[in-house]
Amino acid sequence: MFKGKSVIYIAVVYALLAAFFYGFSAPLSKLLLDHISPYLMSSLLYFGAGIGMLIVILLSKKQREDHILKGFKRPDIKYIILMVLLDIVAPILLMIGLTMTTASTASLLNNFEIVFTGLIAMVFFKEVIGKKMWISIVLILMAGILLSFEDYTGFHISIGALFVIAASLSWGLENNCTRMLSKGNPLHVVVIKGFGSGLGSLIIALSVNQYQAIWYYMLLALILGFFSYGLSLYFYISAQRHLGAARTSAYYAIAPFAGALFSFLILNETPTLVFFIAFTVMAIGTYLAIKENNAQEEIFQEF
Repeated sequence: MFKGKSVIYIAVVYALLAAFFYGFSAPLSKLLLDHISPYLMSSLLYFGAGIGMLIVILLSKKQREDHILKGFKRPDIKYIILMVLLDIVAPILLMIGLTMTTASTASLLNNFEIVFTGLIAMVFFKEVIGKKMWISIVLILMAGILLSFEDYTGFHISIGALFVIAASLSWGLENNCTRMLSKGNPLHVVVIKGFGSGLGSLIIALSVNQYQAIWYYMLLALILGFFSYGLSLYFYISAQRHLGAARTSAYYAIAPFAGALFSFLILNETPTLVFFIAFTVMAIGTYLAIKENNAQEEIFQEF
């Protein structure tokens, strides 16, 4: 019994580590963006994730025995291509957004990924969205509108916030592509994402002549990618095996809020009254989304 409880406790720690590692992404990326272009930064983050997960695979005898493309079939090719393309676009949009808005605001706006993932699943994959999820979508949209204005006296929209929302849309599309690859080894999916998207972003960086940076900043970006994109997902997958998808996502949902907190601590950003209101509204919306996911998982388990 104790052993079983220990496994659950460890899984909870893994889920929290996944959230905290991803939470560090926005504030630390913003720091590095003073020295690295958004295009090269996106490339390095994904290369860091791909290289890191490849090392994890090589260190595991069981993982080494599986060929990276073994679990995928011909119909999966289109989803792999779309996944990689969207993972090229999304981080570039996010990095550009981070250069024009605060990391705390960008962290909270990442919650739009929940909205877009759900709506796209409903439209294209005929998933049913329950009442709690609809309320969650409305609340997150309201909070997002609050965060998207720079000046309420003149109703000036923050361009940086719009870039972050566009990144969330891209990741919402990407999530629905990735779910079609769920039969494959998830670590292999991360390696494909890492190297495919990293290479694509690097080609863009080279084409626009924004590939130059001091080597140690590039190394720091790779390390950040390993932790915030690669290791974060590794811990998420590990936790999911013992907690289930809904419970793991419940713990992981703190990532945007942790990112906002880290932004205050690392970058000395000062939260405004509007930010606190948006923070509260988004927290309620995220909670309702978690409740919806839990309910769906319980129904699934009954069958």
